[in-house]
Amino acid sequence: MMLQPGSILHWDWYKNHEGREVITSIMHRNMHRRKVFGLLERPSLPPHLTPDEYRYKIFVSGKGAVGKTSTVAKLSGNEVPTMHSETPGIQTSVVYWPAKIVKLDKVVMFQLQFWDAGENALKKFDHVLPACKDQADAVMFMFSFVDKGSFDDLPHQMSRILEPSEDVCKFVMGTNS
Repeated sequence: MMLQPGSILHWDWYKNHEGREVITSIMHRNMHRRKVFGLLERPSLPPHLTPDEYRYKIFVSGKGAVGKTSTVAKLSGNEVPTMHSETPGIQTSVVYWPAKIVKLDKVVMFQLQFWDAGENALKKFDHVLPACKDQADAVMFMFSFVDKGSFDDLPHQMSRILEPSEDVCKFVMGTNS
């Protein structure tokens, strides 16, 4: 069944009073950047606005220097690094993404937990990959459009990271890093 664009979410709900209250809870006062939340933190909302929360753990995978950390930083409202440096170990970032569902006429809050591990940390430490995969809902495989090798490596990445029996959402994202 094909849905019409805009038929699931109210795209401009954030412009009304209710939407502004929710957006204010996840943005800094100047409304130009998102607040940074840790794994155990959450936005502070007024009691009359307690949206249902849906949590998703997303493991970010790809060769070194394809833009994994920069992409997560951009999505989470953090400063995008200007210089490449290998991610040491595991870096987690939490993004709260509110939306208003048309059919339900209610606001929901998506909590996206991005787990970014450096390529060398995955190879060097046996516990890093299992920690990233534990209870993951999705794996975002990344490649760079300017590094053909990173694209060619995707099948190897997928077979190394996931077993055929693992039931997680898999998606691929390209960057221009």
